[in-house]
Amino acid sequence: MVTYLRGKSKAGGHRRLTPSARSDSMPRVTGLRCCSHKRTHTRTCEEASAMIRGALCRPRGCRRLFLSVIFASAVWTAPACAQDVRSAPAKPGPVFSDSGPDAELYGAAEGYPVGTRGAAPELDRLVGSYSHFGEIYPSRRVARATTAWQFKRAPEPSITYSFGTEKLGIADYLKRNPATGLLIARDDTILYEHYQYARTDHHRFVSQSMAKTLVAMLVGIAVSEGRIKSIDDVVVTYVPGLAGTEYGNTSIRALLNMSSGVEFSEVYDGNDDIARLGRALFAGPPKDPAAIVAQFNTRTAPPGTKFHYASVETEILGLVLRAATGTAVADYLHDRIWDPIGTEADASWVIDGSGQEIAFCCFNATLRDYARLARLLAHDGAWEGRQLIPRQWLLDATTVRPADGHLAPHVATRYFGYGYQVWLLPGEQRRFALLGIRGQVILVDPASKLVMVHTAVRQKPNEPGALREPLALWSAVLQQLGQ
Repeated sequence: MVTYLRGKSKAGGHRRLTPSARSDSMPRVTGLRCCSHKRTHTRTCEEASAMIRGALCRPRGCRRLFLSVIFASAVWTAPACAQDVRSAPAKPGPVFSDSGPDAELYGAAEGYPVGTRGAAPELDRLVGSYSHFGEIYPSRRVARATTAWQFKRAPEPSITYSFGTEKLGIADYLKRNPATGLLIARDDTILYEHYQYARTDHHRFVSQSMAKTLVAMLVGIAVSEGRIKSIDDVVVTYVPGLAGTEYGNTSIRALLNMSSGVEFSEVYDGNDDIARLGRALFAGPPKDPAAIVAQFNTRTAPPGTKFHYASVETEILGLVLRAATGTAVADYLHDRIWDPIGTEADASWVIDGSGQEIAFCCFNATLRDYARLARLLAHDGAWEGRQLIPRQWLLDATTVRPADGHLAPHVATRYFGYGYQVWLLPGEQRRFALLGIRGQVILVDPASKLVMVHTAVRQKPNEPGALREPLALWSAVLQQLGQ
């Protein structure tokens, strides 16, 4: 059983929920607080329904009085009682807010509506769409674990960070940034879990390009199982449909490092190659995915010499995985990672018209399940004593080889370096990030086992400087909570 604590009005409300049952099977709870005795009573849906059914069987006058008591209790109308709730010490648990920065622009008045298939979501449908993406588009289910592994909880830490000339707290961060969810954990313990824009721990947030790192981890597992012989094999070894193309003659390693040398534009102006790829995969009649990626067929640099971010290269890795394993990418993920790490909720992966997972994006999961994945990566692929992803693969994936200087931080990009479909942070410590457009971020520090999961709805796909404040917060988390 769980307890809801409500403190503010719906316009800017916060609700705290202590952890209990698995999110997919958890019963809805009606919280009733007794002001005179200052204790919280919880009732399941069945108990509350029984009360109401009993009320409906009473004489009309008594019925009206009894129902008014029930509903008045449920919505916390008494000011003195609301004050008790706010002042009561809260147990560690997720906190929910119905609002967030620019909430009205994001559709708060309409309840954050969901967009429709085939159209880019308007701003007032972004919150709804980014938490229902796997329902808007055809998706393959990734079933939750047979047995859920549970995080521990600790009281929220006081975190302050510097940004520009300002000294800010973590609460300020949420007031300034359109994060739908923010979770910080150290190893097996959640330290902070907040949601905005009426999102909850039941919502599945779209990964955008964070899914690319999942694909790379699955490639590593396939190599360890002998399904992929070597990442120096060229793609056509596994995908005959790309015979005679530049990508067919490119090594898996070059694709992992986004260093194929094949031309592909990704600037998110609606007229670039990523838009062409997206339209072909998301809309229209079913097409052979190999034929779709084969249209990008101009090489401008030798493989393995220049970093150039191109989502199509992850899409090809997905084709390699499907061919090498004989298994749908989502099913392979479930069996090798999702079930073993004890996920608490179903996830999903959007598929194209042919039934192939869109590998470069569009995985959907709850915030805590993303945190479980981050914990796995922080442990270099080990989970509770079991090595799910080869440790050496994780080390190789998150380290730049001497021969790959073009992938180093401050070289591949002005800030980040690049590994196997994962972003590398500068500095002596090995730290890395999973990134997606509009503010999807998972940050991992293997040394301290600190992770931060951040889902968001930034107004533009690629805002210049949009990562500066999340990284400033992350730096403070490492300094103040690292051990």
